[in-house]
Order: sequence, then structure tokens, then C-alpha cells
Amino acid sequence: MKVSGSPIDITNVQMVVYHLPDGQKIAIKMDGVEQFLDLGLGRICDTSDIDGTIHFFPRGNA
Repeated sequence: MKVSGSPIDITNVQMVVYHLPDGQKIAIKMDGVEQFLDLGLGRICDTSDIDGTIHFFPRGNA
């Protein structure tokens, strides 16, 4: 499945690492597409083909 408007194929995604503005990170295990769509605006570094992870940098922290 691909996210609408995005070339990222999320079928291999097992975890999203959310990078906070203060430098900390939160790892979120993916249970469905709904979680991914709720992240908001920001930049994505997709390493899901390598290790099943997407790194998300919220707007203002990219």
C-alpha cells in the first residue's frame, strides 16, 4: 500500500522513529496505516527496505 501523494511504500514499515525538536526520539511500532497518516507535516527518511523503519522529522525540525 502506498500513502496518498507519496512515493513511500509502507508495506515493509515496522516502525516509525519520530524525531522530536529537542533531539529526543520516540519509536512507534506500526500497527496500521492510520498511525502513519496521523503524524502530520514534516520530512521523511525512508529506510524501510533496509530495516523496516521510517524516520519522521516534524515540520520545523527537519
